[in-house]
Amino acid sequence: MKIQILGPLSAEVNGGSIVPTAGKPRQVLALLALYPGRVMPVPTLMEELWGTTPPASALTTLQTYILQLRRKLGTAMGPGSPAGAKDVLATRHGGYLLQIDGDCVDVHQYEKLVREGRTAFGAGDNEVSAARLRAALDLWSGAPLVDVRVGPVLDIEVVRLQESRLVTVERRIDADLRLGRHTELIAELADLTARHPQHEGLHSQAMVALYRSGRQASALEVYRRLRMRLIDDLGVEPSPQLQRMHQAMLSVDPQLDVLAGPRNTSTFDLFAA
Repeated sequence: MKIQILGPLSAEVNGGSIVPTAGKPRQVLALLALYPGRVMPVPTLMEELWGTTPPASALTTLQTYILQLRRKLGTAMGPGSPAGAKDVLATRHGGYLLQIDGDCVDVHQYEKLVREGRTAFGAGDNEVSAARLRAALDLWSGAPLVDVRVGPVLDIEVVRLQESRLVTVERRIDADLRLGRHTELIAELADLTARHPQHEGLHSQAMVALYRSGRQASALEVYRRLRMRLIDDLGVEPSPQLQRMHQAMLSVDPQLDVLAGPRNTSTFDLFAA
């Protein structure tokens, strides 16, 4: 089985799709796929489907959705499969689970690669860190579950994954900056800062990439625009470490050089107190 969450929902067995066309069964499949090998309690599934006001027929309807998923699964597996659909989409006391390996789901491949990338980053192995984090991000094909109308439970998961993706992008850029790839990053960071106009970490990276590319005036302009936006929108000044980075650029501080700072320091924290 191969399931993709990081984009449109996809679930294939022997090359055949088992994704239902109806909305609520798609929600059930997505939620079960996020936690392979773990029992998803019936109350959690019902909350996802109907929120805090499930209908009187909720349990029966949920059982119907599970039966529909098993039928699609059984058809895709074929009669010669050593395990039946009930073995793969199993019933347990109080809930249901997909008995599949975590590597069958792109989310779990992504999170494994992110862990490896962060470990390498902390050890100062920038080549491995950048490669692992880039491989993790390559698994994404769009917003998570973009074609599923999510309920309250899946909504939390979608927000978590989107936040994780942004943090992973930021960490991968940190590794690339350590490797001296500042010029190659300028266009990507221009796009990211436009999409996240108040994100200080991304702006600090854009400043450093421009500064190390011999574009000090452009780096200072990034800071000026961010400062005005923060003041106008939130009534606050940039963080102390970003202010110190700005001052370091004005004074041509050697700490801004490619290999400056402790090995496990992010770009944003180069001038942390």
